[in-house]
Amino acid sequence: MATHLVPYQQLSALQRQQVECIEIDPLQKSFAGDIHGALHSLSAAAGDAIRGFALVADDIPVAFLLLKRPPFLPAWASQDTATLHALQVDRRCQGQGYGKACLQALPEVARQAWPEINGLELSVDAHNEAALGLYLKQGWIDSGDAYKGRIGYERRMALAF
Repeated sequence: MATHLVPYQQLSALQRQQVECIEIDPLQKSFAGDIHGALHSLSAAAGDAIRGFALVADDIPVAFLLLKRPPFLPAWASQDTATLHALQVDRRCQGQGYGKACLQALPEVARQAWPEINGLELSVDAHNEAALGLYLKQGWIDSGDAYKGRIGYERRMALAF
């Protein structure tokens, strides 16, 4: 099945409605929030400092994520990067490689959005072993720094270009 990471603005009206129906496992909401919070962040930001992307499989959005640049970068992020937020794979589609597909397509779409960036960064709950494993398998490097986040300790990870 072919997948494409598509900028939210380029989705059809139907696909945007389908994005709004993305659901994640209730246990994951504390880590990634929900789709309504992610879409609110996207619509509340002026300019192009926050961009949304949907992973589309057979013309149907199955996952969503946000990328942020200044002035919306977290305090822990380097100014020459973009940060990954709210990665959400629809719970009805989990286990089919869509998280991996998002991460594999992400560097190219991030460079297209902001050619001046030198990499990507993210923060992940230190106890979210599934997410940590996924990021590490896709070449993200754990900085070794942990800090107190909103729900526990967070690990910072980076992917250089």
